[in-house]
Amino acid sequence: MTSPSPASRAEPTLRQGAERPAVLRVDNLSKRFGAFWALQGASFSIRPGEILGLIGPNGSGKTTLFECLAGLSPATVGTVTHDGTLIGSDERKQFLYFVPDGIRPFPDQTVDWILRFSAGVNGVRREYLTDVIDSLRLDVLRGARLGDLSKGEHRRVMLAVGLLTPQKLLMLDEPFDGLDLRQTRDVMGVLRNHAAVGRTLFLSIHQLGDANRICDRLVLLSGGHVAGEGTLDELRSKAGLSEGGLEEVFLALT
Repeated sequence: MTSPSPASRAEPTLRQGAERPAVLRVDNLSKRFGAFWALQGASFSIRPGEILGLIGPNGSGKTTLFECLAGLSPATVGTVTHDGTLIGSDERKQFLYFVPDGIRPFPDQTVDWILRFSAGVNGVRREYLTDVIDSLRLDVLRGARLGDLSKGEHRRVMLAVGLLTPQKLLMLDEPFDGLDLRQTRDVMGVLRNHAAVGRTLFLSIHQLGDANRICDRLVLLSGGHVAGEGTLDELRSKAGLSEGGLEEVFLALT
């Protein structure tokens, strides 16, 4: 695995991605709880080396979509394919690694233990582990118990665990929640560096400003339905707007 350089402090902006083959293709992904459809007819593609943002307010179905895509929660209907080949829920762990929101495993273990354990399981070189620790500023936390960390500290540790995995697609549920302004900017730099060396990132984000700063393309989710997919310019065109930011585009399409 190639080691990205430490986090850049350059301000990221929404980039215009060229058309590329899909890492995964999601078609008609839907999830029903009794009579309630939490997710219905979600279709979109995830392209190699991009940062794709799943955008929507709380309750829009983002976590449900992530859990269905990752195979943690069985979809009621829908398919996930890779190069036209159907990928069952049990096989998806070969292609993706999901870092969920609100999960705090191994509370009695130290940060150093979880990082060394993850690196060992995944056969990660010591130099790469050091790069990840340094880029996320985790060295000062290595002796702390996971259960004693703040929300933002734990978020950065779990991001490090995700970055130590070999899967080409890394899914992060609300990766900036609990981070302050400087930490958010630093983590965005880390994610951009990993995308630059070929990692594909799929981020669930409810803050539109954060999405605008980090994402190449966007999937807009509202009420369990995909309202649009594309770059900001493509979504602006779909909304019939000649100008306007992500907030205006989201409101126009939803």
